[in-house]
Amino acid sequence: MLTADYERLGLGPGDMLLDIGAGFGRHAFEAFRRGATPVACDLGLEELVSCRATFAAMAGSGEAPSGATAAVVQGSTLSLPFTDGAFDRVIASEVLEHVVEDGPALGELHRVLRPGGTLAVTVPAWLPETVCWRLDDDYHAPVAVGGHVRIYSRTVLRARLEAAGFRPGRSHHAHGLHTPYWWLRCAVGVDKGPEDHPLVRAYHRLLVWDIAKGPRTTRLAERALNPVLGKSLVMYATKPVGERTSTRVAA
Repeated sequence: MLTADYERLGLGPGDMLLDIGAGFGRHAFEAFRRGATPVACDLGLEELVSCRATFAAMAGSGEAPSGATAAVVQGSTLSLPFTDGAFDRVIASEVLEHVVEDGPALGELHRVLRPGGTLAVTVPAWLPETVCWRLDDDYHAPVAVGGHVRIYSRTVLRARLEAAGFRPGRSHHAHGLHTPYWWLRCAVGVDKGPEDHPLVRAYHRLLVWDIAKGPRTTRLAERALNPVLGKSLVMYATKPVGERTSTRVAA
C-alpha cells in the first residue's frame, strides 16, 4: 500500500532514493522493483533487518531488475549519515508528525537531496487527524513512545517546505478508506486491538482484503473519498537547481 505516487515523484531506473523513516520498507520495495537504488533508513533495527531480508528475497526471486541494488542504514532524520546531494529522490512518509523539530529535519532532507531532485512528504491530513485527536487522547501518545506532536494543514506543510529551501508543487490525499477505520479505533479506544471490537474487526478485515486484492469497487470508492477523507496528505517539492547547500558531510 503506497502513499507516494512514483510518477509524480519522477522516480526512474537507476535513481538513488532515500526512504527516510522506512519502517518495514513498503516504499523502498516498490522503488527496487522499478530498478531504482533505494536506501531504507530508519531508527528501528528490527525494521531494517526485515527490510534487508526482503531486498535479498526480491533479488533472489527476480522480482527486482538484474543489477539493481538496495541498502539499509540506521539513522535519524535530524542527522542523516549521508553526504550532501547524495539522492535523486527522497520519500518521507508519515515521519514529520513524530518529529518535534521538523524544521531541522526538513533541512537535512534538503541537504541530502541533489539540486533538481524531488521530495515526497506525506503526513496525516488535517481533518481525519483532528477528529482522531479529539476522540482519543491515546491516539497522539507521548513523543517518547512514538506519538504525533502536531497536525499539519496543507498551508502549514507548504510553508515548512518553503522555509527549508524547497519549492513545493502539487499535492493530493490518499487512503480515504482508512479514515473511518481510525475513527472507529479512536471511538472505542485506540489502545484496543482490531480484534477487541466486532465493528473494528470487520472493517480491519475489509482493509486487509482490499490491500491484498485491490478490487475495482473499492479502488473507485477510495478515489471518490480521497479529496475529502483521505487519511494522508501527500505533497511533492523540488530542490531548486543552482541553490547553494551546506558542505557538511554527515558522520
